[in-house]
Amino acid sequence: MPDDPQPILQMKGITKEFPGVTALADVDFRLFPGEVHALMGENGAGKSTLIKVLTGVYQAEAGESVLAGERVHFSSPLKAQQAGVSTVYQEVNLCPNLSVAENIFIGREPRFLGLINNYPAMRRRSRELLARVELDIDVTAPLASFSLAVQQLIAIVRAVDIAAKVVILDEPTSSLDADEVRQLFRVMRRLKEDGVALLFVSHFLEQIYEISDRMTILRNGRLVGEWRTDELSRIELVSRMIGKELSVLEELEEQPRPELSTLERQEPFLQAEAVGKTGLVAPFDLAIHRGEVVGLAGLLGSGRTEVARLLFGADRAETGTITIDGTAQPVRTPRAAIGRGIAFLPENRKTEGLVGDLSVRDNIILAMQAARGWMRPVPPRRRDELIEKYIAALSIRPADPGALVRNLSGGNQQKVLLARWLITQPKLLILDEPTRGIDVGAKAEIQRLVVSLAADGVSVLFISAELEEVLRLSHKVAVLRDRHLVAELANDESLTADRIMRTIASGEGSAA
Repeated sequence: MPDDPQPILQMKGITKEFPGVTALADVDFRLFPGEVHALMGENGAGKSTLIKVLTGVYQAEAGESVLAGERVHFSSPLKAQQAGVSTVYQEVNLCPNLSVAENIFIGREPRFLGLINNYPAMRRRSRELLARVELDIDVTAPLASFSLAVQQLIAIVRAVDIAAKVVILDEPTSSLDADEVRQLFRVMRRLKEDGVALLFVSHFLEQIYEISDRMTILRNGRLVGEWRTDELSRIELVSRMIGKELSVLEELEEQPRPELSTLERQEPFLQAEAVGKTGLVAPFDLAIHRGEVVGLAGLLGSGRTEVARLLFGADRAETGTITIDGTAQPVRTPRAAIGRGIAFLPENRKTEGLVGDLSVRDNIILAMQAARGWMRPVPPRRRDELIEKYIAALSIRPADPGALVRNLSGGNQQKVLLARWLITQPKLLILDEPTRGIDVGAKAEIQRLVVSLAADGVSVLFISAELEEVLRLSHKVAVLRDRHLVAELANDESLTADRIMRTIASGEGSAA
């Protein structure tokens, strides 16, 4: 970070209120040219709200923002972009039906008499920008033809080209593998050298310590403080984020792995034999016993989500059989899977899980009502009792059944999805990246919930890019590579993250 004492951005006394909730209370924030500044806090701490106030998505009740020495008040994200402040959000916010070049230049296309008139220039500039992140792809191809990780990098390229002063990266690495994270960090360091200020939001602590210069911590909508990154240890950071002492944090990290009795291992709840689909995932065998947590490990694009979708009927298998509770019956649709006691929490909660314009109440009751059929509504009293029970059990904040889901933080949205499926009392719960993009406290709550469900006899298929999390919770780990299930590893004392990585690299392993 340069020695220039003048911040490029300064927010003072920011207060933002929603009905019944104070999301931000008198918050200050500073960002200097040529630095990476981490904004830290639990889900619901106010990070996303602060960003949205800055960029004009929300209007604050009090406070002011000063950009490059001038007081600013943006009425929309477009106005913020025009002033040099651009944001890349956790969920890619681009148009999948348009080409890569068209996405990079949305709203800024070269025009003559209102018509786009220079596609070659757009494509040429797009290639130049992508070369900065060492991405060599066809810029004329539809965005939807590329992986989520590549789409994330394209969104970052667009933001960098728009903004000359401040780039906000809200969980940009949540969908990237290790090589892509290193690639992104190279770009971030290059932008630092050019004097660009970077506001970085991430729940990956190691990434925060690797790339950031300073950090600001929020808790419950209030400013905890600002520190240089090298001044604050990891345990001190987490303690300030969640407001708990060291002993409690150590307890959260030591999640006990549930034990399976010999009886529980005798009969699988679900047995997949040679299940596969061309172009999706090669035929695989997988058994999940009652009360067993099976972890799925593999690199981005290895087939983890594809396996989950086949088991849930979201994609229809072309080969093999699935036996549930001793009966071989095809699971051709999600409705059929729900009827057999299978629940699926998808990775992309906003596009595949939640209905943002519905309330917490309506989102939670959705799966239960669908299982009953729309001609048999859940009695209002029973519905309200169940919703109140699960809001309290999962500590959903705010505890308001009428709140719109789109106004909740990422971690609380994830809890709403969990409540939706738990209310159906599933026998098998498929969790695809359930802790991605949520804070340490919420992550520990979900891990404890998985342990508790397994102890009660619920089977769990647990997918996570964090190998330590998979090891902490799973009885066995199924390893995928290049859309092939290459190994099942018993999670005994000898199983380590290094061994899983070696198995992924070699494509060889042994059965559990």
